[in-house]
Amino acid sequence: MKKYIAIFTLAILPLSGSVFGQSKMEKDKAAIKSMCGCYEVGFNFIETFEYSNDSTYVPSTEKHSGALEWAGLVEDKDGKISIQHLLIVGSEDKPMIIKHWRQDWLYENTEFYSYNGDNVWNYKTMSAEDVKGQWTQKVYQVDDSPRYEGSATWVHVDGKSFWENTTDAPLPRREYTQRSDYNVTVRGNRHEIIKDGWIHDQDNKKVYRESGKDQLIAEEKGYNTYVRVKESKCQAAIDWWKENGAFWANVRQSWDGIYGRGKNLELSDKVEGKSIYEVLFDMETDTKKKKIDKFLTGYVM
Repeated sequence: MKKYIAIFTLAILPLSGSVFGQSKMEKDKAAIKSMCGCYEVGFNFIETFEYSNDSTYVPSTEKHSGALEWAGLVEDKDGKISIQHLLIVGSEDKPMIIKHWRQDWLYENTEFYSYNGDNVWNYKTMSAEDVKGQWTQKVYQVDDSPRYEGSATWVHVDGKSFWENTTDAPLPRREYTQRSDYNVTVRGNRHEIIKDGWIHDQDNKKVYRESGKDQLIAEEKGYNTYVRVKESKCQAAIDWWKENGAFWANVRQSWDGIYGRGKNLELSDKVEGKSIYEVLFDMETDTKKKKIDKFLTGYVM
């Protein structure tokens, strides 16, 4: 009798565990890392609803553009996955590389910098229970300064893998110098992995925030597609990162020192007429971290 019980237990084991299949954690990591690679990207944005009381309000122009982009794995350890995006522009003969955004994924992270408008990020913490099983996506600007972050659970169901979250963010660069009637973007982000790449689906709200009160100006739909192409098409970006990656590792470490203070963060838009990215992009790749530390500290208010 005992022999049959043992056989039955072994038969049902895969249903309650992951002996022959991926665990939830493995599926999460695989989904995140599948966003790495070489992609033809399509950027699409359009305002959908208008709520402004201003009769002279002019909606943002519908935007459609494309780019070749490489997303490289920077770090993968201890519940953290970091992916750096690089744009490739110009001709195939003379490609130019532009450092783009970075996304860090942290498992069960409890510390956040929440954007509050006007270059201010409020530091906050959440309980371990609140983020159990969740991944935080921390998105950084081209100079590795903060942009937005939010926590949610990766979902794997019906052959789909997706993650979605709503969080506050600065204005996108496509509108930063064009609009002054709102100062916060409430971003509804959905990252979905598909057969030939992934989709960044957005439902955004344009909000004017003053003294803790929000006025909804308009809503916006964003739909960015990442279609995987041959890695060789992004070789210029891969080579660029090999030459410049060490410098940007120092920049990230300098920022980590600032984030590690665990308090609200306010950044100057410009110092001596220059933005952070303008100075960093002009620095030599062998610039010492000590100099980078001193430079970045000068922008912290």
